[in-house]
Amino acid sequence: MDIFSILGMVGGLAFFLFGMHTMGQGLEKLSGGRMEKILEKLTDNTFKGLLLGALVTAVIQSSSATTVMVVGFVNSGIMKLSQAVGVIMGANMGTTVTSWILSLTGIEGDSVYIKLLKPTNFAPVFAIVGVVLIVFLKDSKKNTLGSILIGFAILMVGMDTMSKAVEPLADVPDFTNILTMFSNPLLGILAGAVLTAIVQSSSASVGILQALTVTGGITYNIAIPIVMGQNIGTCVTALISTVGANKNAKRAGFIHLYFNIIGTTVIYLIYWIINSLFNIEMFSNAVNSGNIAVIHTVFNILSTMLLLPFARQLERLAVITVRDKSKDTKLPIIDSRLLETPSVAVAQCLNVTVDMAHIVKDSFKKALSLIHNYNEKVAEEVIRLENLSDRYEDILGTYLVKLSGKNLNGKDSRIVSKMMLSIGDLERIADHSANIVYSIRSMNEKKLSFSKGALEEFEIIKKALEEILDISVKAFESNDIKLANKVEPLEQVIGKIQNEIKNNHINRLKKGNTTVERGLIHSDLLTSFKRVADHCSNIAVCIIQINRKSFEVHEYLKEIRANDEMYKDDYRNFREKYRLQI
Repeated sequence: MDIFSILGMVGGLAFFLFGMHTMGQGLEKLSGGRMEKILEKLTDNTFKGLLLGALVTAVIQSSSATTVMVVGFVNSGIMKLSQAVGVIMGANMGTTVTSWILSLTGIEGDSVYIKLLKPTNFAPVFAIVGVVLIVFLKDSKKNTLGSILIGFAILMVGMDTMSKAVEPLADVPDFTNILTMFSNPLLGILAGAVLTAIVQSSSASVGILQALTVTGGITYNIAIPIVMGQNIGTCVTALISTVGANKNAKRAGFIHLYFNIIGTTVIYLIYWIINSLFNIEMFSNAVNSGNIAVIHTVFNILSTMLLLPFARQLERLAVITVRDKSKDTKLPIIDSRLLETPSVAVAQCLNVTVDMAHIVKDSFKKALSLIHNYNEKVAEEVIRLENLSDRYEDILGTYLVKLSGKNLNGKDSRIVSKMMLSIGDLERIADHSANIVYSIRSMNEKKLSFSKGALEEFEIIKKALEEILDISVKAFESNDIKLANKVEPLEQVIGKIQNEIKNNHINRLKKGNTTVERGLIHSDLLTSFKRVADHCSNIAVCIIQINRKSFEVHEYLKEIRANDEMYKDDYRNFREKYRLQI
């Protein structure tokens, strides 16, 4: 084997790994947030988790990615540890799909139909279609589909290049002697585990083994231990991902490890006993890529059948391994591991942002309730929620910056933009809730109170503020443009009410019915009210503009105020609904 053959083999491996990465990334991107929605539907039914884990892994072509995703879900509190067991088992089954696709490279025959099944014949067609979809079309989904097709074509070219490069090794005695070493089951398992740990993908390492079958030196006795070791090696990725995670996330990583170690031990013992008793000659025969796919599939199905009834015991074993040394004091809002699957990270960020919006809405309504009935416990709760919203903004802001640098599809990119533009407005609403508390607390400490007229006016603007916040949060959560369009006319009405209340207060001040000290607090409250309405308007306009793929905010507002009949109708309705009794 000369230097050019070595370069061909290494180059083929590079194409193979890059193609697998590109195809898997494209499949994950095309699936959008649907994977998370599928996994979130899990119940404590382990069998259902098994099926869903297999489905998700078959889609994204990586059991490591699915397991890392599960670790992230457990760490974030989305998924219980008991739910993770079935998904992890299913991931091992789902990853066998790749080996069957790769086994098509070994198809031989003169029939036109058989030739069409050979990847080296249809891969160029996939590549051409992929290039057309990426270069000539602007649609993001079609571009992603193009990257999947190109990734598959590169994957198959790499597989074919590797196979052709290693084929001459069949006539090299030293290579045959090296392979013979792996007939020792411990060495075979170790080799499979190390190879998979290096390439970080059992699908990729199984593909490399399939490429080596063209030498004719890989027998069943060699292949079986290596495939078993490859399933153990894939656990390394999940275990690395648990570094810095909470105890349940670490336990999920160990469940994956124990599942593969126990499955490998038991199934190899069964294989060894059968081979020793009956001395089956077939196990000494050379295998092809299709046989490797069969071994990989049978092993994972048998492991699952064997250990599925003991899912609870696997969970307990992981709990014993990672004990409760102390209570978890830190509960991460979102998990950095989810960045490896951007569409899932986007969906989770959206869930967290919606949680933040509800926290902010709750804090503001509690703050408004203090105007008529001051309660120190409620005031402290508003301050706590304001501090919590600060934490949400910090964590979300940092995470979204990282997420925006990922390869997102058009829909996910718009969602990230919406979140980045809205979390600041949400946090500022919480700040104004705290400002209201400070104003009312100061008034309470000084034994001051508002006049009956002022309280009646505050009651009207309070209801309008609660409605505009309800509409804004609901529009954000459901991405409802029709609902978001109602925010701007209500914001204008609240501005009118604020001016009217201010004028009424000045009149009361002139008549001596109130004091300057109460007037300052009155003014601070009105300023906070107006600012909250403005921030609600910002959120609604953001929803509308991002869906319209336009950021000309001032032009948009000018246009709807002047020409939009629906805006005018909504304005009249809200004006009538919240009219002051002057």
